[in-house]
Amino acid sequence: MISELNERSREVFRLIVEAYCDTGEPVGSRTLSRQMAQSLSPATVRNVMADLEDAGLLFSPHTSAGRMPTEAGLRLFVDGILEVGNLADDERKKIEAQCAGSSQSVDQVLEEAITTLSGLTGFASLVFAPKTDSPLKHIEFVSLSPGRGLVVLVMENGVVENRLIHVPVTLPPSALVQATNYLSARLVGRTLQEAHDEIVNELESHQVQLDTLTQKVVESGLATWSGSNNANDALGTLIVRGQAKLLEDVTALTDLERIRTLFEALETKNEMLKLLTLADGADGVQIFIGADNKLFNVAGCSMIVGPYHNETNNIVGAIGVIGPSRMNYARIIPMVDYTAKIIGDRFR
Repeated sequence: MISELNERSREVFRLIVEAYCDTGEPVGSRTLSRQMAQSLSPATVRNVMADLEDAGLLFSPHTSAGRMPTEAGLRLFVDGILEVGNLADDERKKIEAQCAGSSQSVDQVLEEAITTLSGLTGFASLVFAPKTDSPLKHIEFVSLSPGRGLVVLVMENGVVENRLIHVPVTLPPSALVQATNYLSARLVGRTLQEAHDEIVNELESHQVQLDTLTQKVVESGLATWSGSNNANDALGTLIVRGQAKLLEDVTALTDLERIRTLFEALETKNEMLKLLTLADGADGVQIFIGADNKLFNVAGCSMIVGPYHNETNNIVGAIGVIGPSRMNYARIIPMVDYTAKIIGDRFR
């Protein structure tokens, strides 16, 4: 389709889409004639706009208004005309500072990542983190202060998890050592889920000789990674932040209805997880525009998703931004892409 447009049509189309993404308003022929590099009369511009409308790339929201891109037009623009910009140094540094903390758990990194991405883009951000099936390589209990401890989990895939636990105030250091030895003997080389039920059964049937304090430490550690029986949770973790930002630019009742529909979609975990997993196997960032896919049938909204990989280059999750279709694609695509790469570094 893009090859069928001549230079004049491409420029008119590009200017309309860029103006729409910036303001959300229809663009008139007189405004375009002033912006074009080659001198064209408003009448000539109107003829070009009519041809683009006949091609299904533009539409007029009401009589005597200017033109706006259709979802098919936005798709054509993103796929064939859009020039993706470079990430600004300050944006790059902010993403690195918030997402590359080595002392944070994976969950904390993902929380920071989508909060930062939402703040930089002004839209809602979401991340999908599938449950890890990687065997455990190392486990250790560390005392932080009276009543507080830390469980350090190192997976064979390189993921490191640090989880706070509550322990008895009178706990001696020997109890932490004993708890570490007990769980290491049963967990190392196995996934947490594989060993979880067995350890619980041992504790409940008193098949293992642990003193009361040490048993409480072990039980606290188990509680931090105990699996849910909910079938939805087996798909993975979906975290969404910045939903309120979607309401900041609502200008009409139709916008409000669209955002309400979007909120309902965000609350439907299964569908959103399916959408994020569409990034699986994809090469780089994926852009979903409005109703151009069956899972995300919300007109006027778009989603940009980037997968992140582990050390074997397998996709282990995806992060994305969701908002109105008139978002600044050239600026947001490199943000999502870079954030996904920074998160992926935690899995290498």
